[in-house]
Amino acid sequence: MGDYTNMSGYYDLIMTSGYYDYDKIVDNLIQHQPFSSVLEIGCGTGLILETLAKRQPNLTITGVDLTQAMLTIAQQRLNPFSQVTLHHQNVTELALDAAYDLAFSYGGVWYFVIDGDKEPFLVSHIAQDEPNRVGLAHLAKHVKAGGQLLLGVQGPHHDYASPISNGMLYSQKIEPAEHGFIKHYYLADGDKKLMAQTIHYRTYTFTEALAMLKDLGFTYQAYAGDKPQFLTFRKA
Repeated sequence: MGDYTNMSGYYDLIMTSGYYDYDKIVDNLIQHQPFSSVLEIGCGTGLILETLAKRQPNLTITGVDLTQAMLTIAQQRLNPFSQVTLHHQNVTELALDAAYDLAFSYGGVWYFVIDGDKEPFLVSHIAQDEPNRVGLAHLAKHVKAGGQLLLGVQGPHHDYASPISNGMLYSQKIEPAEHGFIKHYYLADGDKKLMAQTIHYRTYTFTEALAMLKDLGFTYQAYAGDKPQFLTFRKA
């Protein structure tokens, strides 16, 4: 599974330089109410959870991440919010003492890519097939009957380089691989390379993804209109 230790010290800087729109993400989460408990899989440094906690102070919120360096930053960020609990766990061994009304991942462990009119496909930070199925099964146990699973939607991956807010250059390179792709992340300050991170991703066709989730009791809730922020699944 993807470990972001090398990127953790620069993650906030990159993500808040226009990579994600956190208010928009939380706007969409809130539209899926009613719910009183929320679980984020792959919460990183807590940027989504901070925005959610500020806007929905009555929610019970839990975040899980594999990378301790990211969670250390998240703990500092979320310390003012007593309703937020964080756990250092691998989703393939997920064991929490609760089930949740809503679980979500936005660029965390699992997400969908929509490229124009093409059928969506599932992307996973877990490179092997069996651990993906085990991880989804553990996640399913932590979603209440009638609850929702929301998996984020992103655009297609491609090579690019772009300055971030402090003038440093962020870049990424995509390399095809069997059953998925490899993504190389870089950050440079002039000629000085500050960060390099490589993550192996697994992909599944939409049909494969729906079948895996259906086997775990999740029914896909079709969307209408423009590209959504999340694809939604309802737990039986």
